[in-house]
Amino acid sequence: YSYSNKSILVTALTHSSCYRSGFLSSNTGTASNYERMEFLGDAILGMIAAEYLYTRFPENSEGHLTKLKSKIVSENYLSVKAARINLGKYIIMGKEEYKSEGYRKKSILANMMESLICSIYLDGGLEPAKSFIVSYILEGYENELTNDVHVNYKSILQEHFQAKSQSIPTYRLLDTTGPDHKKIFMIQVSSEEHILGTGKGLSKKAAEQDAAKGACSKLGLK
Repeated sequence: YSYSNKSILVTALTHSSCYRSGFLSSNTGTASNYERMEFLGDAILGMIAAEYLYTRFPENSEGHLTKLKSKIVSENYLSVKAARINLGKYIIMGKEEYKSEGYRKKSILANMMESLICSIYLDGGLEPAKSFIVSYILEGYENELTNDVHVNYKSILQEHFQAKSQSIPTYRLLDTTGPDHKKIFMIQVSSEEHILGTGKGLSKKAAEQDAAKGACSKLGLK
């Protein structure tokens, strides 16, 4: 896609950390605009994904379509798709966020993908935005969603214990290692004092997911 107004693209790729760090002056409104674009891009993506699934699966129930759509618009899925087009390379961010490798963070990549969608929509209208979504986000989604990164092991584990009317698993931080900008968290998951598994990750959320994955494997759930 070729922009008529390239400043829209620059705004879409300028992270709010630029504003917080003083890299941009407070009267530019760039941070606010980026977050507003993320908001609109999310709505556009949701609409196009819903239309796509509704047309492709005419026999599927509303519940099934909703589950598929929620996976497509999820942070995990969008961050993977953003990485595929090397979007992190083009994000403009503050020095501290850059030092902490913010351009690799799932949340930032997913948000930037949404603001990118919005920038195409604002510059060229719905059709090019739809074309981008279909080509770069919806393309190959069925194979992609079978990838391990999109499986919510915490939910699987919790539903297993709820079905057995047992106490739901709890997560406890065991240790943190590494420098402040790149900490590694170690989490333990247990139920009724029985240790189910341990995991590690670059965030508590990722470590919990890794611990739940080990617990699911131990219990034969996945």
